[in-house]
Amino acid sequence: MTTPGYSDKETWPMWEVFVRAGRGLSHVHVGSLHAPDAELAVRNARDLYTRRREGVSIWVAPADAITTSDPAVRDEWFESPAGKNYRHAVYYTHAEGVPHL
Repeated sequence: MTTPGYSDKETWPMWEVFVRAGRGLSHVHVGSLHAPDAELAVRNARDLYTRRREGVSIWVAPADAITTSDPAVRDEWFESPAGKNYRHAVYYTHAEGVPHL
Protein backbone atom coordinates (compact mmCIF):
# COMPACT_ATOMS: atom_id res chain seq x y z
CA MET A 1 0.00 0.00 0.00
CA THR A 2 1.39 3.41 -0.92
CA THR A 3 0.38 6.78 0.40
CA PRO A 4 -0.54 9.42 -2.18
CA GLY A 5 2.47 11.64 -2.89
CA TYR A 6 5.01 9.08 -1.65
CA SER A 7 6.29 6.28 -3.85
CA ASP A 8 8.01 4.26 -1.14
CA LYS A 9 9.21 4.38 2.48
CA GLU A 10 12.58 5.85 1.49
CA THR A 11 10.95 9.16 0.58
CA TRP A 12 8.85 9.46 3.74
CA PRO A 13 9.98 12.28 6.05
CA MET A 14 11.78 11.56 9.31
CA TRP A 15 9.90 12.18 12.59
CA GLU A 16 11.41 12.53 16.05
CA VAL A 17 9.47 10.75 18.80
CA PHE A 18 9.04 11.90 22.41
CA VAL A 19 7.27 9.80 25.07
CA ARG A 20 6.05 10.80 28.52
CA ALA A 21 6.32 7.84 30.88
CA GLY A 22 3.81 9.08 33.47
CA ARG A 23 1.65 11.97 34.52
CA GLY A 24 3.70 14.91 35.77
CA LEU A 25 6.88 13.79 33.99
CA SER A 26 8.53 15.40 30.98
CA HIS A 27 8.47 13.99 27.48
CA VAL A 28 11.79 12.31 26.60
CA HIS A 29 13.23 11.72 23.14
CA VAL A 30 13.08 7.98 22.47
CA GLY A 31 13.97 7.73 18.79
CA SER A 32 13.10 8.48 15.20
CA LEU A 33 10.96 6.94 12.49
CA HIS A 34 9.81 7.49 8.91
CA ALA A 35 6.12 8.12 8.20
CA PRO A 36 4.15 9.86 5.46
CA ASP A 37 2.23 12.16 7.83
CA ALA A 38 1.78 13.11 11.50
CA GLU A 39 -1.14 10.75 12.12
CA LEU A 40 0.77 7.70 10.93
CA ALA A 41 3.88 8.90 12.74
CA VAL A 42 1.97 8.87 16.05
CA ARG A 43 0.50 5.43 15.32
CA ASN A 44 3.88 4.01 14.32
CA ALA A 45 5.52 5.59 17.36
CA ARG A 46 2.95 3.92 19.60
CA ASP A 47 3.69 0.55 18.02
CA LEU A 48 7.48 0.99 18.13
CA TYR A 49 8.11 2.78 21.42
CA THR A 50 5.21 1.96 23.77
CA ARG A 51 4.47 -1.72 23.09
CA ARG A 52 4.60 -2.58 26.79
CA ARG A 53 2.52 0.38 27.98
CA GLU A 54 5.62 2.44 28.80
CA GLY A 55 3.99 5.79 28.11
CA VAL A 56 0.95 7.95 28.69
CA SER A 57 1.60 10.47 25.91
CA ILE A 58 3.45 10.57 22.58
CA TRP A 59 4.68 13.61 20.68
CA VAL A 60 6.06 13.47 17.14
CA ALA A 61 7.80 16.34 15.38
CA PRO A 62 9.16 16.55 11.85
CA ALA A 63 12.93 16.12 12.14
CA ASP A 64 13.55 19.00 9.73
CA ALA A 65 11.60 21.34 12.05
CA ILE A 66 14.02 20.80 14.95
CA THR A 67 17.03 23.06 15.34
CA THR A 68 19.88 22.01 17.64
CA SER A 69 23.04 23.48 19.03
CA ASP A 70 26.35 22.22 17.67
CA PRO A 71 28.00 19.70 20.05
CA ALA A 72 31.41 20.89 18.83
CA VAL A 73 30.87 24.29 20.51
CA ARG A 74 29.38 22.89 23.72
CA ASP A 75 31.59 24.95 26.04
CA GLU A 76 30.56 28.22 24.42
CA TRP A 77 26.88 27.41 24.83
CA PHE A 78 26.77 25.91 28.29
CA GLU A 79 29.66 27.44 30.24
CA SER A 80 28.51 30.08 32.74
CA PRO A 81 29.81 33.54 31.88
CA ALA A 82 32.50 34.90 34.20
CA GLY A 83 31.05 36.85 37.11
CA LYS A 84 27.66 35.15 36.99
CA ASN A 85 28.25 32.41 39.54
CA TYR A 86 25.01 33.35 41.29
CA ARG A 87 23.25 31.30 38.61
CA HIS A 88 24.45 28.13 40.31
CA ALA A 89 22.23 26.85 43.13
CA VAL A 90 25.22 26.01 45.35
CA TYR A 91 25.14 29.56 46.75
CA TYR A 92 21.59 29.27 48.10
CA THR A 93 20.60 27.71 51.41
CA HIS A 94 17.61 25.47 52.04
CA ALA A 95 14.70 27.09 53.82
CA GLU A 96 13.45 25.27 56.91
CA GLY A 97 10.20 23.41 56.40
CA VAL A 98 10.08 23.81 52.61
CA PRO A 99 9.60 20.40 51.01
CA HIS A 100 10.95 19.45 47.58
CA LEU A 101 13.69 22.07 47.52
